Amino acid sequence: MSQPVKLHCLADVCIIPIGTGSASVSDEVAKVQLYLEKSGIKHTLHSAGSTLEGEWSECCNVIGQLHEMLHKEGVLRVQSDIRIGTRTDKSQTAQDKIDIVQEKMKKGFN
Repeated sequence: MSQPVKLHCLADVCIIPIGTGSASVSDEVAKVQLYLEKSGIKHTLHSAGSTLEGEWSECCNVIGQLHEMLHKEGVLRVQSDIRIGTRTDKSQTAQDKIDIVQEKMKKGFN
């Protein structure tokens, strides 16, 4: 049958709780971040979500777990926007990608 996907990826995910009774979602964002810390997956918080780093199956599984956790917390509907990138020519972390762009910005363009 199907095997877990072992391909390394960077998964940018924005978890959107719907029906919380408030326009603010900072409580849910904090719960998501605490869950990610406990999960052990490498992650980086940013202003519109989190970037997860790991095997494809692991990242997707954690996203599903986040949905389950928020539902258990009483959120009736959870939507996720997910963008996943992979590459096979080299290993690259989210920080590597940021560092490369910042280095190019320092050099400038003519």
